[in-house]
Amino acid sequence: MNSNLSFVFKISRFRFWIYTGGTYVVGYALGFNVFADFLRPEYYLYLFYFFIVANVFIYGVNDYWDEETDKLNPKKDEKEYRVNNIERTKLLNVIFIVTGFSLILMIFQNLPEKIIFSIFLILSYFYSAKPLRFKEKPFFDFSSNYLYIMPGIFAYYLVSQTFPPLLILLGAYFHISSMHIFSAIPDIEYDKASGINTTPVFIGEKASLLICLIFWILLSGIVIYLANYYPLSFLVIIYPLFPLSLLLKTDLDIKKVYWYLPYVNTVLGGILFISLVGYKLLFIN
Repeated sequence: MNSNLSFVFKISRFRFWIYTGGTYVVGYALGFNVFADFLRPEYYLYLFYFFIVANVFIYGVNDYWDEETDKLNPKKDEKEYRVNNIERTKLLNVIFIVTGFSLILMIFQNLPEKIIFSIFLILSYFYSAKPLRFKEKPFFDFSSNYLYIMPGIFAYYLVSQTFPPLLILLGAYFHISSMHIFSAIPDIEYDKASGINTTPVFIGEKASLLICLIFWILLSGIVIYLANYYPLSFLVIIYPLFPLSLLLKTDLDIKKVYWYLPYVNTVLGGILFISLVGYKLLFIN
């Protein structure tokens, strides 16, 4: 039992739990109206789902379909977990169980929730899986990464029964696209060797960094505008500094720089969550 739980934990890539769980809680904070909304049992059910279960599904599918390409990538040994041949049957069983749990949840969702949840599952699966395998298609790869925003949209609708404003959805696209492109740059040589044609492979490292810079500048403008120029909102400017520093200082190693982003996302996401909840409870209700 312990070995099975350890296996599930390893394939879930705990460093990235915040990318689905974080967007979920931020989306909920954006959409809630009263403190009682945080006492609803469905909030905690989907909190568990998007922090842990969703990541088991995303990265379980990724590990299953990336067996050949992962052989050349050293980060599978350094920062992630490499599934061996003996564990592939176990991995497939885990994917089936998580899929079944996801389908059971959909039984109790209303139609818009089902649609949002289905889009999340479809993007999560076909990002890695054939025949679509978005990760091998330039520009589709980072656009399909919107799967990480779907938990936030789901949470917003779950608590408010409305959809987030378009400007928030647009800002989320710029951020998650930049995150994907930036994370794929360190893998250029391994993806080339594996025959995977990602956006950074297709357009090169500098052009990819430039896109990240532009997208994160646009994100910063949207966040600062929506926050009505609140001082804390200017912290978002840290994002465009990542690609800008690499474009200006060529001796920086992006493979090391990239691993600071999960910490930045966690800290800024936490500040955003606390600020939203505090503001609504103190000044609106």
